Amino acid sequence: MAVSERGPRERMVFSAAQLIRRDGVAATGMREVAAHAGAPRGSLQHYFPGGKEQLVNEAVGWAGRYAGNRVSRFLAALPEPTPAALFAAMVRQWTDEYEAAGFAGGCPVAAATVDRAQAADSTREATATAFAAWTAPVARALTDLGVPGERAGALATLMISALEGAILIARAERDVRALTTVAHELGPLLDAAVRERP
Repeated sequence: MAVSERGPRERMVFSAAQLIRRDGVAATGMREVAAHAGAPRGSLQHYFPGGKEQLVNEAVGWAGRYAGNRVSRFLAALPEPTPAALFAAMVRQWTDEYEAAGFAGGCPVAAATVDRAQAADSTREATATAFAAWTAPVARALTDLGVPGERAGALATLMISALEGAILIARAERDVRALTTVAHELGPLLDAAVRERP
């Protein structure tokens, strides 16, 4: 859905996710979200009676679903789908962004986890749910690619953990080195997990 096609509530959730991924939760104010979304400030209380915490939690939920939905699109674009190729596509989304636009943005789910998960139990639950909404489609994709079901969940967690860590290092170093490294090093391990077909 294009930004212009979103209603005011959806625009505010999307804007909150974009601002959180750039500035973190603490530095993302409700006024900034309304301005970024092009929505009247008064609409925030209408749509988010739970205040900033509700908005953050919904932005985190959106981000988890977005990441999970991208998995099938990555697979569909691969000429030869393999676990390593899927992970390389997941990583390439970030290397492409950083090489084109700089290192300002990170993962809003990770940012919310760092900033608020200890202070707000609802945000901790929202971030855990968001990571699950991302991990489950990765695990299903791995199973579809021939990875045994008993390993797919663990490898999906490994892929996402490695990617999140590499995103942090890339932002700190202002370099995609960590991202390209995890794709290169994990690729053979992921492909080796595919069961041999008769």
